[in-house]
Amino acid sequence: MNPMTRLLIATAAFLVAHYVSSTPLRALLVRLLGTNGYIVLYSSAAVATLVAMVWAYLRAPFIGLWHIPALRYAPLVIMPVALFLVAAGIMTRNPTAVGQERWLHENAPARGILRVTRHPVMWGIALWAAAHMLARGDAASVMFFGAFLVLALSGTVLIDRRKQATVGESWRHFAAATSNLPFAAIAGGRNRFHAGEIGWPAPAIALAAYAVLIWLHPVLFGARPY
Repeated sequence: MNPMTRLLIATAAFLVAHYVSSTPLRALLVRLLGTNGYIVLYSSAAVATLVAMVWAYLRAPFIGLWHIPALRYAPLVIMPVALFLVAAGIMTRNPTAVGQERWLHENAPARGILRVTRHPVMWGIALWAAAHMLARGDAASVMFFGAFLVLALSGTVLIDRRKQATVGESWRHFAAATSNLPFAAIAGGRNRFHAGEIGWPAPAIALAAYAVLIWLHPVLFGARPY
């Protein structure tokens, strides 16, 4: 099989496996397998398709689409922000996460990084994917990193729709005080930024991860980031 065709199939399978949770098929699978059974199946499919996609990407030929030397440094500039969003998002109680709707009943559920965006992890992944896609500039990278970019950005919309349909009024209050697009709620006067609520651990972890990735990038991925 052509290596690019193999990557295309693996990428499509990766996306399909993740979009199942936003289709009526999810409810059917939960009824048939139970919640725990569905989670095991979903997690297994997600990991298997990710491994297949990575394997196919590493074996795909380089087919250049653009060559803009300055874009090579996009990850160096963007990755600190992406890592910060992921670190802060993981360390924050977020009502958008699976099974975390109970935090909507707190007096101030939109705190810390959630004042910036209610989907910090998703936006961190999107920035990581966009930066590497721009830096590489080849067909296989557009397919590989583009899949993560599309999944992350569409995931923010799909999560919002699912929460609005299942949670109700408490979600609408939370959504009104926050925004999907970073800083949109702050710019619109619906929220205010409070750096103290984020604290220092998330930026510190992000900078440490950034330094480690720069150091190990040639060993792990076979390419210098600078």
